[in-house]
Amino acid sequence: MLNEGQFSQLVTAIKQKRELQKINEDFVRDELLFFFQREKKVQEQLEKKFNPKSADFRQVVKEVRSKLRRVYSLFRIDEKEKNRQQLVKLLLKEKEVNPELLKKILETNASTKERIPFYATLYQKLFKITGEPKLILDLGCGINPFSVYFTGLKELEYLAYDLNEEEIGFLNRFFRFLTKTWPGFKGKAEVLNLRQFSKLKKIKNADVCFLFKFTDVLDRGKGHKVSEEVITAIPAKNIIVSFPTKTMSGKEMSFPERKWIELMCKRLGYGLQAVKFNNEIFYVLRKRNI
Repeated sequence: MLNEGQFSQLVTAIKQKRELQKINEDFVRDELLFFFQREKKVQEQLEKKFNPKSADFRQVVKEVRSKLRRVYSLFRIDEKEKNRQQLVKLLLKEKEVNPELLKKILETNASTKERIPFYATLYQKLFKITGEPKLILDLGCGINPFSVYFTGLKELEYLAYDLNEEEIGFLNRFFRFLTKTWPGFKGKAEVLNLRQFSKLKKIKNADVCFLFKFTDVLDRGKGHKVSEEVITAIPAKNIIVSFPTKTMSGKEMSFPERKWIELMCKRLGYGLQAVKFNNEIFYVLRKRNI
């Protein structure tokens, strides 16, 4: 097995690319371990002769970077992401919430941009099923918490978790701003790797948990075991899991429904309802044991 120093060298090398520098290091380590589970021979070669200039070392760095780009950068719009910091600064200078600035911030991410036309309607439909929540968890949140203003709720505690440390910083600044302008609101954002189930179970019990377009990242195309472990570990009465209904090229999916969600809920005894929009389907999972 590679020693800690060697493993850290690989992690450092992987994160040298600018677009990957903001990813939480624990997540990079997990991805590296997952790579070695698949590529035992490469790991054995590195254990025999560890050399940062070797072909094996370069192969590991290249392939793990490639995977991270796919799962981490899937929903980001690079040219608009550069404007986010300035937009957040402008928003925080306002005396009250500026919905138009919020929309511009949400436009810097592909998934949140798609939801802008129906965010308010989405939350109305979801909360009609779950009841008005007092505490929301948002896991793998990205910049979705900037949409919290469109929930229309009077009192709310919002806890957001993601791997991007820069986005977590933006969110905490935004939450502090909301606390001043929205008397019934309090929020906090933290870095969290959802595969660390023990930490996930220690989060406060919530009325609703958002898990938007994130199970594919968790499962990596290897069945749905990890997603099920995460869903069962989440301390929330209602878990809302969403999926795209169109491909990245904009074509309609032949089978947008996710049968595995339906089968899992039936097996675990969870209630299930679906809310559909043009580009996204939202499954509301109702747990019986919380």
